[in-house]
Amino acid sequence: MQGLDDTIESGLVEKVRAGNRTAFGRLVEPHLPRLLGLARRMLGSSEEAEDALQTALASTWVARAKLDPAKPIAAYLTTVTLNKCRDRLRRRKVSQFLGIGSFDPEIPIASDEPGTETLVADRQMLHEVSRAIERLPVRLREALVLVAVEGRSHREVSQLLGVTEKTVETRVYRARQRLREKNSDMFEA
Repeated sequence: MQGLDDTIESGLVEKVRAGNRTAFGRLVEPHLPRLLGLARRMLGSSEEAEDALQTALASTWVARAKLDPAKPIAAYLTTVTLNKCRDRLRRRKVSQFLGIGSFDPEIPIASDEPGTETLVADRQMLHEVSRAIERLPVRLREALVLVAVEGRSHREVSQLLGVTEKTVETRVYRARQRLREKNSDMFEA
């Protein structure tokens, strides 16, 4: 999942640090689909994911002086996006606790075209699994999404989250275990 050549990326980071908006667009553009997918999986809502990603990009622009040309931008953008998702999840939790608004995001699972029974069953299963993942504690959800869905290594995830590889392994294991326990009927064939 490499974005740009390291030399090109380093040069773009230097230009971004100097305030070049065009360079910023070129720098982040290859990462947008992956970041949006990550935010969607974390938040369970396309609209909230887009908002979180916009906020993450705005924060990155504002803090552009902190960008290090020697380090890959992908990890930095992933961390900022995860932080913005965490912020939204915290606000959502407080709102639900206080009874302010209702959060029941619609997750687009597949196209609206009519399909076979298998397609309908698969959609339902995917929807149920997505909902089950949304109910996981944030730390378990982060690790599971980054490892199982995005295909990142435990080492990479440990660096992104600032924890040990063993912690990532444990979180992924616990997330999968909780999914199995709470949804055992869903996973029986």
